[in-house]
Amino acid sequence: MPVTLGGATASSTDPATWSTYRDASRSSVGVGLGFVLDGDGVVCLDLDHCLVDGEVLPWAKGVLDAAAGCWVEDPAGGDGLHVWGHARLPGGTGRRLQLGDGTVEVYGDGRYIAVTGATFGGAPQRLGDLQYVIDSLLQGRAGSRPIRRSL
Repeated sequence: MPVTLGGATASSTDPATWSTYRDASRSSVGVGLGFVLDGDGVVCLDLDHCLVDGEVLPWAKGVLDAAAGCWVEDPAGGDGLHVWGHARLPGGTGRRLQLGDGTVEVYGDGRYIAVTGATFGGAPQRLGDLQYVIDSLLQGRAGSRPIRRSL
């Protein structure tokens, strides 16, 4: 749960409750850091329960392959992954999508995401272009098949 520097509950939709990275990283309040998605083009794909014994399940592998060039984070939960990048979501709201045997949550606005800073595998530590991946997921082209990017 997000908290203010003073320890009160923060809101993912009220900028008055947010702080800068500099201030938050110096604070002893709370149990870690997070990032508020505010519709500025930074998005997060939350791949729920996509790891078993550290191995990526097939339904999630297609997403990760298509998102090559984006930062993939190993969040605190232990069996999921966050993929961070740049894209625009139609309507700006998040969506929970079924992909084969798994679930992908797509967020770009009004959401607080806890951040560990732990990079998964050899992913680059940069925000790449996720527009193609998100468009494929939202248009249902992915289905239960891997998402493939045409070059």
